[in-house]
Amino acid sequence: MSAAIWWLRRDLRLSDNQALIGALRARQRVIPVFVLDEKLLVSPYVGEKRVAFLFAGLCALDADLRARGSYLVVRRGDPVVELGRLLAESGADVIFAEPDYSPYARRRDDRVGRELPVFWAGSPAARPPGTVVKANGEPYRMFTPFSRAWKALPELSEKPYFEAPQRIDTPPGLTTLPTLQFSLPPDGFPAGEMEAQRRLTRFTQLAIYLYHQQRDRQDIAGTSQLSPFLRFGMLSARQAVAAARQAIHFAPDETARRSAEAWLDELIWRDFYIHLLYYFPRLRHENFRLADVRWVNDTVQFEAWKNGRTGYPIVDALMRQLSHTGWMHNRGRMITASFLTKDLLIDWRWGERWFMQHLMDGDPAANNGGWQWIAGVGTDAVPYFRVFNPVSQSMKTDPQGVFIRYWLQELQDVPLKYLHQPWTMPEEVQRRAGCYIGRHYPPPLVDHAWAKERALQMYQTARGG
Repeated sequence: MSAAIWWLRRDLRLSDNQALIGALRARQRVIPVFVLDEKLLVSPYVGEKRVAFLFAGLCALDADLRARGSYLVVRRGDPVVELGRLLAESGADVIFAEPDYSPYARRRDDRVGRELPVFWAGSPAARPPGTVVKANGEPYRMFTPFSRAWKALPELSEKPYFEAPQRIDTPPGLTTLPTLQFSLPPDGFPAGEMEAQRRLTRFTQLAIYLYHQQRDRQDIAGTSQLSPFLRFGMLSARQAVAAARQAIHFAPDETARRSAEAWLDELIWRDFYIHLLYYFPRLRHENFRLADVRWVNDTVQFEAWKNGRTGYPIVDALMRQLSHTGWMHNRGRMITASFLTKDLLIDWRWGERWFMQHLMDGDPAANNGGWQWIAGVGTDAVPYFRVFNPVSQSMKTDPQGVFIRYWLQELQDVPLKYLHQPWTMPEEVQRRAGCYIGRHYPPPLVDHAWAKERALQMYQTARGG
């Protein structure tokens, strides 16, 4: 019987998987395979929690496959070598895979395509690169016109693609690595397609209608927390978009509709960053603009930022959350990135790498795009003169200090009046709270007002005065 290899990378799901559909239509039997790429496993950007989430997702996928008469084959090494071996072992004569768009992934896939019989189908983006371009074929560099063009295209097809196949026939006896059975996901994030579908349903039934009002709060679970699942394709971007559009259609009032539209915009931002990195691969390591930014790059201050010891409670709580859980929602990423790049004048690439080393959802395109945006050097950058105030952001996003007290135990008994800026506590209040500034909790690394003026001067110089 003829067989096809289904090479999984960032599409760890059975529903709405165009590469899987292509393999099933082309051959009678399908061999699902995931290759642990040595170059990615030893990359300086690899994240322990992201790898744990990936492995747990592979375990979940293997269980889903076994329920359908199949199983996951896991190999480790150079994808060209391992896929070539599997073709010879199994008698398969074709490979189906979903394309990926990071600079490394494109180099790898070009090499696989030159040496092996591979067909590409699907995309990690809702609308893949090449589908949202200007009339002259050039890519968009700004989000707003990209978003308008994205929304003007025909709506994505829904139902026919979302059903998972009921049966997948796979040849027995192919060797696979046993290590996946020992994988555990990070706390609070069960991996796999079933969990992704559960979260999508739960979020789009109610929380999406409060998203616009609650998404910036640190003390409320106001976001979907689907980004790790989208990162590894445990949920397709197309299905997320379809769910957002359905929520918009059934919104009970105008406020709810705008809130659902705000979540759709975030999905479009995700596509935008994928497109940018595809068309401008130099963004992976270079500023898109303002090449002459003069960073200070104080290594002591960088260590304090990484370890949640800046003296600004919201920044420190977020950084400790990241180190412990591998998760931080978008507003938190903005606050911490703004503090690093604008208050401390530390190169965004330092922070980008640290995030990739810790984020469960670390994605080359989204992480890079977000850091360049907040640092004011990207193609669609936030105005360079916008500098997040860590005190006012703390008050807005965690007004009762619930989030801060959870992550900063040393501030547990500090009165709310002083919690967002504890260095203002009188000595007697410090004594009663059992928290002396400089002993139990650090004073601010920099004065924000002074740091903001320094940043504005630096950016003005970079812009040519």
